[in-house]
Parts: sequence; C-alpha cells; structure tokens
Amino acid sequence: MVKRVFKLVYSEVRGLHQAAYILAFFAIGSQMLALVRDRLLAHSFGAGGELDLYYAAFRIPDLLFALFGSVLSVYVLLPFVTKARAEENDASGAHILSQVFSLFVLLYTVMAVIIFLAAPFIVYNIFPGFATKSDLLVLLIRVLLIQPFLLGLSSLYGVVTQISQRFILYALSPLIYNLGIITGILVFYPSLGLSGLVIGVVIGAVGHLIIQIPLVSGNSLMFHYMRTIDWPLLRRIFSFALPRAITLSVHQIVLLVLIGLATLMTAGSVSVFQFAFNLQSVPLAIIGMSYSVAAFPVLADLYANQNNSAFAHHVVSALRHIIFWSLPIIVLVIVLRAQIVRVVLGSGEFGWNDTRLTAAMLALFILSLVAQSLMLLLIRTFYASGNTKTPLWISLLSAGFSLVAAFVLVKTFSSSSFMRDAMVSIFRLTDVAGTEVLLLALAFVSGTLFEAGILLFTASRRFNLGIWSLRRQFAQATLAALVAGVSAYATLIFVVDGINQETFIGISLQGLSAGLMGVIGAVITYYFVNSQELQEIYVSFKARLFKTDIIAPQPD
Repeated sequence: MVKRVFKLVYSEVRGLHQAAYILAFFAIGSQMLALVRDRLLAHSFGAGGELDLYYAAFRIPDLLFALFGSVLSVYVLLPFVTKARAEENDASGAHILSQVFSLFVLLYTVMAVIIFLAAPFIVYNIFPGFATKSDLLVLLIRVLLIQPFLLGLSSLYGVVTQISQRFILYALSPLIYNLGIITGILVFYPSLGLSGLVIGVVIGAVGHLIIQIPLVSGNSLMFHYMRTIDWPLLRRIFSFALPRAITLSVHQIVLLVLIGLATLMTAGSVSVFQFAFNLQSVPLAIIGMSYSVAAFPVLADLYANQNNSAFAHHVVSALRHIIFWSLPIIVLVIVLRAQIVRVVLGSGEFGWNDTRLTAAMLALFILSLVAQSLMLLLIRTFYASGNTKTPLWISLLSAGFSLVAAFVLVKTFSSSSFMRDAMVSIFRLTDVAGTEVLLLALAFVSGTLFEAGILLFTASRRFNLGIWSLRRQFAQATLAALVAGVSAYATLIFVVDGINQETFIGISLQGLSAGLMGVIGAVITYYFVNSQELQEIYVSFKARLFKTDIIAPQPD
C-alpha cells in the first residue's frame, strides 16, 4: 500500500487538462486545510488586535519570497534549463540550477540580516497602528525570515519537479505547508503564544521542501553549492528574471500598503481583510493557479519550437475553461457569502458582526476572480515567450492605480456620509464597526480589473489570440452564472429557510443545499447550451478514470 502511494505521488502526468485537474484536486485539499487553519485562528482570536499582528508579520517575509522566489521559480528557470538540456546535456541544466542556488544563498543571507537588524525601524514606519505592540511584531517578523529561504529553496526544487512532469508531488507541497501551520496553532500556540504560531509556519515550510528531496536528490538535474560564480550566465538569467521578481514584488507591495492602512482603522481590520482575501484565494488557487501552472511547460515548449498557432490555441483553451468555471463561482459566492464565512470562520471568538463584515469583504474580493485567474495565465503566457518586461510595466501601472484608488476612497469615505450610508446599505452592515476596511478591497479589485484588461488586450495583439472567439463561452458562462445564482437564492428563501441557522450543522446544510442547487443549475444550463468546455471536461475525466488514451485539448 505504501509503495503504491509513493509511486502515485512521484508519477508522471502529461496533458493540459489532466494536469490542471490533478493540480486542482490537490489545490482543493490544500485550500481545505487552509480553511481549517483560518477557522482555528478565528475561533481562538476572532477579528481582533492579536491576530492583526500575526497577519501583519507576514507582509515583509512574503515580500522577500516574492522577490527571491520569483527568480527561483519554474517560470523563470525552465526555459534556460530546457534549452541547456536540449543543446548540451542534463549536467548543463544542473549547472544553471547550481549557480542560481549559490547566489540565492549569498544574497538572501545578506538581505535577511539587514531586515533582522532594521526590523524595529520597518515596523515603526510601515505599521504605524501597531506602535504600542512593536516589540512583539519585530520578534514575529524575525522568526518568519526563515520561511522565505525554505520556500525559495523549495521553489528551486520545484523546477526539477515540474520539468519531470511530477505534478502530484508539486501539488502536495502546499498541503504539507498548511499542516505545519495547523500544528503551530494546536501544539505550540498554547504554550508559546504568537511565537508558537510562526514556529508552525517554519515547520510547514520545512515540510514544503523535504517532500521533494527524494525525487530531486536522485535526479540528473540535482544542484549543489558552488564557490565559483558564472557571472555571464547569471546576468542572462537575471535580465530575464528581474522584471518578473519586481512584478511579483509590486503586487506584494500593494498588499503591504493596504495592510498598513488597515492598521490605522478599527481593531480587527487587518484580520477581516486577510480572512476575506484567503477565502477568495480558494477558488483562485483551484481554477486560475491550476490552469496557469499546467499550461506553462506546454506553452514554453510550443514557443521554443515556434509553433505559434498551437501556442495561441492552448492559451485560448485555458482562457475558455477559466471563464467556464469562474463566472458561476462568483455569483454563488456572492449569494452564499454569509453561509461560507459562518461555516468556515464562525466559531469561538469570531462573532456575528465579524461574519457580516468579512462576508461583505468576500463579496467584493470575489468580483475579481476572473480577472485574477486571467492574470495568472496571461503573465505566464508572456513568461513562456521570454517576455518579462511587459507584465512588469503593466503591474507597475495597475499598482499605482490601486494605491491611488485606496487613498482617494479612504479620504472620500471619511468625509462623505452618502458613501458611508451607501456601503452600509448595500452590504447590510447597520451597527457594524469598521466598514471603512471595505474600501481597501474595492481598491484592490479595481486595480486587478484594470491590470487584467490591459494584459488581455496586450496578449491578444502580441500572440494573435483571437479573444473575440471567447464571446460565445462568456455568454454561456454568464447565463449559467445567473441560473446558478437564482437557483441558490431561491433555495435559501423557499427550501431551507426553516433550518436552524444558529448551529454549525444548520448553517452548513443551508449553504450546502443552496450551493448544490446552484451547481446543478449551472451544469444543466451548460448542457442545454451545448458547452464545449463541459464536453472536454467529461472526455478528460473519462480518459483518466478508465485509463484510456490522453486526450489533447479539443480544437475550437
């Protein structure tokens, strides 16, 4: 039994849709653990000041990981390693990985030491709302500096994993990471407080890394530390990677600034922002991340072989399926937002007002699901073609848009009673404190829609995608979303309204019943409009379940 499980984990997977579904399956497992993690945090702390500190402590380490991890990722290194293997041999590919690993160890060590020493200054200037708790926040940030190093090294291992088409192994790492965080909450927090929570994060990062060691250690691409640096090689890599690193860092900087603004708002605002952001990340990870990760190796290979028509076809195929899944999910989440938040987080210290405010934040964040999923795919489309500068300029422009929108909205909200009353009325937040945090979600969504629109327009022109062919799929998905929303809402009102909503089982049954009817409504709609995506999903799953031949994406 153990041997069969081991063989499955390290097995090779090929085919865009099958790889995407496998990644999505494990993403669901990882996200379920993430929801368990958030429920435990909400139960223990509620949306309050102590949890605000915990979430704020991640922002600097996450920025570091975005900066370094982006250079170490498969999206940057795969084209270089693949080319080296094709033109020379595996040893040449391993040399590239060894050079990048060596420089990463040196640079990260220097950067981590600087941040470790400068942490008090950073906290004072970036998180002004935590001035009275700065010592604890400094401690948490210093411990969490270990996390980006471990995850960065794991990303480098992930290059070997994905080149080897071991998508199951690659997808298991985030699941183990969340298990480590849950361990910190249950085991270390009771005795060590918030320090115990961040120790759990470090344990999760260790697990994220070591699960890949058996494959990488025996692989011909295994890398090692080198004392001699090949600067010409690294300059070629960094000329390609640096724009991507800055692109991801810009997104993290936007979140950093938004969290900084949240520290000046009502206590618990940081927690509400992060809880809602995490909830909307579940469908994003399952849909957007799965398709973008599965598509990238194929796109890189097609572009390298100058197969432009197949390249464009694969991009459009992934876009179609993202739209297919995303639009109904957006509507269902909006309709069921209160049930989702209450089921996932509604426990212990997390009260009804926390639920209402987090549900309103979730409704705003989920509006950008299609845009965020498209961004994940289209940015990787540019990377597969060797172009990292275009996404950089677009992200800089959209970041400026988001931050300006945030400051303008917050200022307007404080001086406009009409805007405050409108937000309270739309989201039914009468007598709920801290509604100003909704403006941060609105600013984030505005910037995301702005960025996705520019990326789609630019990619369409650059790669001749023919996005107008997506009109039919968009119309079908919109219809399916409306039917799903009406079905779910009608179920809430007419079928399960009598269920006791004061209990976990009652609210779970209500949300599950309404959600199931919504899904059934969407599937029936897709069936009657003869959805191409529904047919492809059926064929792909049939091939996987019954061990038939791998089915390539069907032509439009």
